Amino acid sequence: MKKAEIKLTIELDEQNVPENILWESTDAQNKEALPVKSMMLALWDHNYKNSLRIDLWTKDMPVDEMKRFFYETLQTMGDSFLRATGEEAIVEDLRDYCAHFAEKMELTDGNAPHSALKG
Repeated sequence: MKKAEIKLTIELDEQNVPENILWESTDAQNKEALPVKSMMLALWDHNYKNSLRIDLWTKDMPVDEMKRFFYETLQTMGDSFLRATGEEAIVEDLRDYCAHFAEKMELTDGNAPHSALKG
């Protein structure tokens, strides 16, 4: 059986606010830790039938990048849900919402992919 590990290193300031987030994987081609500004980790607890989440971002994460990060996360959650369930109709609704989100967050000025701008 093959195993892979994902390692997250969070460097905190005196108030426990993330200053740096680094991630690395034993399965990655690049073996060095890579810096990121934000992360969302969601896990499903089968016993309690609920999700466990860790959402972190560095204190220097720009607001415009946070908006884009949420947009990208919503889009990829739709992709994952479609692969997992085959529920095309509801994923199309989510894509419609993503287009609305992109417009409201002013990501439609060329910063959002065309898939978000479908009407």
